[in-house]
Amino acid sequence: MLAMQLHRPGDPLQLVERPIPVPAPGKIVIEVSACGVCRTDLHVVDGDICGNLPIIPGHEIVGRIISQADDVRSFNVGQRVGVPWLGHTCGHCLYCSLGEENLCDDPQFTGFTRDGGFASHTVANANYCFAIPDSFGDAEAAPLLCAGLIGYRSLRMAGDAQRIGFYGFGAAAHILTQIAVWQGREVYAFVKPGDRRSEDFARSLGCSWAGGSDQTPPLPLDAAIIFAPVGALVPAALRAVRKGARVICAGIHMSDIPSFPYRDLWHERCVRSVANLTRSDGEKFFALLAKVPVETVVTTFPLQSANEALGKLRAGEIEGAAVLVP
Repeated sequence: MLAMQLHRPGDPLQLVERPIPVPAPGKIVIEVSACGVCRTDLHVVDGDICGNLPIIPGHEIVGRIISQADDVRSFNVGQRVGVPWLGHTCGHCLYCSLGEENLCDDPQFTGFTRDGGFASHTVANANYCFAIPDSFGDAEAAPLLCAGLIGYRSLRMAGDAQRIGFYGFGAAAHILTQIAVWQGREVYAFVKPGDRRSEDFARSLGCSWAGGSDQTPPLPLDAAIIFAPVGALVPAALRAVRKGARVICAGIHMSDIPSFPYRDLWHERCVRSVANLTRSDGEKFFALLAKVPVETVVTTFPLQSANEALGKLRAGEIEGAAVLVP
C-alpha cells in the first residue's frame, strides 16, 4: 500500500510504501476510495495538536472492505463504509458510562493517534464505522465524516436557534447551511474580510446574509457557531448574538481568545466547545441525510498531491472541501 506519512510537524508529508495490513479482531481493512482533507489535518501536520508520530493523517475516509476479522458482524467484504475521527473508546470510563464517549479518557482518533486515510488502504475498528448512503459518490461523501458530523453536533448544540451565524465558511459550514436552510432557519455567513468569492458561495447555498467576520449582522443572532480557528472571533460572536444566546466553538484547536469585557458575556450568553463526536451523532446525522438534499462541493487531488491540498486549504483557496482520491 502507498501512504502519505507525517514524520515531523511542519515538514511535508512523505510518500511511503507499506504492506497491506491484516485485520486483527474487530477490525476491517479498507481500500480507500476517497479521504477528505480537514482543517484538523492541518493542525496535525502543523503541530498545533500533538498525537503519535510517524502518522498517516486523514479521518474522513470512504472505501470498500477488502478483508475483515472473523468476529466482525456489522459489515461484509465489498461493502462501502466511512471511517470518522473517533476510532476507539474504552467503554468503561465515567464518560463512556454516561453515554458521552466523545469525552472518553482513553480514546483513539483516526489520523492522529492511529493511522488514517491519506493512503491506498487503511484498517479501522468496525464498531466505529458507518455505512454510506448510496446518494453520495465516494469523493462527495468524504467530507460528511468530519465536517458534516462535527458540524451536525455543533448545530444540535445551537438548539432551536432560528437565526444562526457561521463564522468561517468552509467544508462544515457549506454542509450545515443546507441542513439549516432545509430546517427553516436563517443562516448568516461570516467570512474572511474582503473574501467576495466566499460571500457569493454562501449566498448560493441559501444564506440570508453574508459578510466579513469584522461586520455586525443586520439582526441579533440566536446562536453562532465558530468553525474558523481564530480566538478573536469569540468576543466578536458574543457581540453579535442576543441575550441568552449560545456561541459554540466547533474546532479542535483555536488561537488564544483575547480578553473582553464581562458585559459582552452578561445577560446569560454562553460559550461552549464541541469535542469529537459519538456514534449516536453519526447514526442521527446519516438518518437526517436521507431526508435533506445535501450536495457537497469538493475539489479532488491525487494521493501524492496531499501536500498541495493541505497548502491550498491553509491558504483559504478551497471552496467547499478538498478530497484525496488514491
